[in-house]
Amino acid sequence: MKTMTCKQLGGACNQNFSAETFDEISGLSKKHGMEMFQKGDKAHLEAMHEMQNRMKSPESMKQWMESKQREFDILLDDK
Repeated sequence: MKTMTCKQLGGACNQNFSAETFDEISGLSKKHGMEMFQKGDKAHLEAMHEMQNRMKSPESMKQWMESKQREFDILLDDK
């Protein structure tokens, strides 16, 4: 099990997410983002806007996702 924060995953807060795989942790982050979107959280809305801008370039988004995958991969397992 590894842990990353919302900020580490492109979000706006220090909420922790723990998962066995990057896909799982990414899903937890997306769910959290949707909850914050529904609440109208300004900081998260700004982070989502930045992500939308990143998504305009498939190559940029791919590189960003790969960097987050590498960041997850090198994390030590939670103890």
